[in-house]
Amino acid sequence: MKTLFIDDEVKYIGSQLAPHWIYKNYKIQGDAIVAFCGECEVKLTEMVDIEDVINNEPIYSKYMLSFITEQFNVDLVEGVFRQRLLMCCIKEALENRGFVVKRSGDDLFVNDKKLSVSIATKSLTSVLIHTGVNIESEGAPIPVSALRTDLGITDIKGFAQEIMKSYSDEIEDIVMASTKVRGV
Repeated sequence: MKTLFIDDEVKYIGSQLAPHWIYKNYKIQGDAIVAFCGECEVKLTEMVDIEDVINNEPIYSKYMLSFITEQFNVDLVEGVFRQRLLMCCIKEALENRGFVVKRSGDDLFVNDKKLSVSIATKSLTSVLIHTGVNIESEGAPIPVSALRTDLGITDIKGFAQEIMKSYSDEIEDIVMASTKVRGV
C-alpha cells in the first residue's frame, strides 16, 4: 500500500471521500493511504453516515489530521474491518506515548472526550475510509480531545507518517500471512 503525507493544507468537506480521488489529485494508483491537515467541515448533504444525517450531526473541526484510504478488491464488511484496524493503529501509537485511549467501535476517546471521527463506505470500484483526528479542540461543537491542544503532540506530520506506515505494514502482513498456510 502506498502512503503520502500531503504538505499543503486541505479542508476536508466530505467530497474527497470519492473513488480515485487520491489517484486524480496525487497520481497514486492502487491501494493507498494519504494524510493531510486542515479544517474539517462536513455538511449533512456530503455525509455518507446516514445515522449522523438522521441525528442532524454535521462534523466540524477547526484543525484536524485526516486520513483517506482507498483499497480495491475489498467488500464493505472487510472495509469496516480495515477501518477498525486503522483506529487500532492510531490507538496503539498514542498508547505507546503513554496516553490512555478508549476505543468504542470506530471512535477513539481520551479523558472521555471524542478524539476522532471515521467512516468506511463502498464505491463501485473500491472501499473508501476517512478518519479524522482532532489537532485543535477549540471551536468543536462537542467536547473533544485533540492531539496538540490536549496531548501535546506537535509533530503531526511525523505522527501521521507513523500511523500510515503501521497501517500499511499491517495490511501487507495480513495478506502475506494468508499465503503461508495450507488449506484443510
